[in-house]
Amino acid sequence: MSNAPLMPMATAVWLVENTTLTFKQIADFCRLHEVEVQGIADGEVAKGIKAYNPIISGQLSRDEIELSSQDNSRPLNIKSTDIEIASSEKKIKKYIPLSKRQDKPDSALWLLKQHSILKDSQIAKLVGITKNSVTSIRNKSYWNYNNLNPKDPVALNLFSQKDLIDAIEKAERRIKREKKEKEKQQKSQQTND
Repeated sequence: MSNAPLMPMATAVWLVENTTLTFKQIADFCRLHEVEVQGIADGEVAKGIKAYNPIISGQLSRDEIELSSQDNSRPLNIKSTDIEIASSEKKIKKYIPLSKRQDKPDSALWLLKQHSILKDSQIAKLVGITKNSVTSIRNKSYWNYNNLNPKDPVALNLFSQKDLIDAIEKAERRIKREKKEKEKQQKSQQTND
């Protein structure tokens, strides 16, 4: 990625209107031609473009502008390390079409058969059905149990393989933890006897 600011023309408009920087400094910073910057100052170029403040966006600091304003030969330096495009990994509930909603109980049955270490609550969260439904499928008391066919939920695109692996790893950690607690209780009972 180049070191040009976001929205270079709008940034140039703001710098022309709000600073005493030379046209060359603004042109070099915004990766524009000096004549374009002069045209912005004369009002011939970028008439409808709204000014974009590079200080608010974190591309420049006031100190940087001050230093370059005092020394005409000093170029403006973009704060590239501070510009960070947020990548939120917040899980967004995915819309499941009506035609695929009937696959949820089938997927729960598949998970119960293939990965029996998963808790009902984990399966319910992965597949997107209630815990009571998963429990009734496990107990074979689900209202439509006889018509269920186990189907791989990853193949049906109900969730990703990574989600499944994470859930299995979590279940394995839980089982190890419960095993250790059981061993501790047995040892404490033996020492008490």
